[in-house]
Amino acid sequence: MVSLKTVFATLAAVIGANAAAGSLQQVTAGTFGANPNNVGFYYYKPSNVAAKPALIVAIHYCTGTAQAYFSNTQYATLADTYGYMVIYPESPRDGKCFDVNTPETLSHNGGGDSQGIASMITYAINTWGVDAGRVFVTGTSSGAMMTNVMAGSYPDLFQAASAYSGVPFACFAGTGDWSVACAQGQISKTGQEWGDIVRAAYPGYSGPRPRMMLWHGTLDDALYYPNLQQEILEWTNVLGVSSTPTTTTLNDPQANYTHTSYGCVVQAYSAEGVGHTVPVHESIDLQWFGITPGGPSCVGGNTTTTTTTIGGTMTTTTKTTTTTKATTTTKTTTTTTATTNAGGPTQTHWDWYSQCL
Repeated sequence: MVSLKTVFATLAAVIGANAAAGSLQQVTAGTFGANPNNVGFYYYKPSNVAAKPALIVAIHYCTGTAQAYFSNTQYATLADTYGYMVIYPESPRDGKCFDVNTPETLSHNGGGDSQGIASMITYAINTWGVDAGRVFVTGTSSGAMMTNVMAGSYPDLFQAASAYSGVPFACFAGTGDWSVACAQGQISKTGQEWGDIVRAAYPGYSGPRPRMMLWHGTLDDALYYPNLQQEILEWTNVLGVSSTPTTTTLNDPQANYTHTSYGCVVQAYSAEGVGHTVPVHESIDLQWFGITPGGPSCVGGNTTTTTTTIGGTMTTTTKTTTTTKATTTTKTTTTTTATTNAGGPTQTHWDWYSQCL
C-alpha cells in the first residue's frame, strides 16, 4: 500500500488551483470564542461580498493547510462571482490532520476541533452578518471526515455538507488519532446503529439536520471504498430516508462516476477507478448548497415530478417535501415503465436537482 504521507502529499496536485482576486486573511486566536485545541481561523471575503452572505466552511486534508486548500480549490474564485464567504480552518497538529476521534470533538459543545470551528461560524454570523440559514461545510480526506463530524456534532449550524473521500461520523472514535480498522473499511454497522451514534452527539436535539453529499473513489487506498456505503447507511438513517437509492445515474457528472440519490437529502457519487481522493467538484457543491441557480431546495413544501430515462427504463418520481423548524417529512412515489431508447442511456447532468425543488 502507498504510504499515507505520500498519498496526502499528492492531494494538492489533484485539486485544481484557484484564481481568486483577493488573499486569505486570519482571525487571531482567542478573539472569536471557545477554541480549546487552537484550530487556526482563516477566511476569504470577496470585495463584492453580499449584504447577508452565505458561508462555506472548507476543510483541508492531512498534511494540508488553510492556504493550500484556499489555493488549490475554486471556492474562493467562485466567491468572487457569487458574493459568499469562505472559512478555511487549519489543523493545529504537526501532521495537519483534524481531531475526528475524541469524545470532545464528537459531541455538541464538548470541546475538540469541532467546537473551535463552530465558534468560527458563530463569529462570522455575529461579526460579518453571515446568513445563519445558508451555512455549508465541505472538505477533503481528513477534511471530509471533519465534515461528517461537524454535521453530526453541530447539525444546528449547517444546511448542507459535501464530503470528499471521508468516513462516517465517529468511525475513527477512540484513543488513537488514526483507526486502521475504519480506514481500511473494516467497521460495519447498521444504519440504525450509525444513526444512534450521531443522535447521541447532541442529546435532545430535534431540529433540522444538514443534507449530505458523499464522494468516494473505488480504488481509495487510504480511506477504503466501503466507507462510502457506511456513510450512506448513517446519513440516510439520520435524515429518515431509505438506504435504497431513489435514482441511479451512470456517468454523472462524468465518465465512470455513478450517482445515487436517496430521496433528496442524501446524494452519493462513486468514482470508478479513482483513488484517494476524488477531485473537488465545486460547481456541483454550489448547486447542492443552493448558492448557484438550479440547485436543490429540500424545503418549502414544494411538489415536483421528474422523468429520467436510463438504459431503456423510464422512471417517474413525484416528491412532496414539507418542512417545519423541527422536522422534515418527505413522501416519494416512483413509477418505472419500460420504454425504447435507440440511443442508449440518456441522462441530464442535473436531473437529480428537480427532485429537491
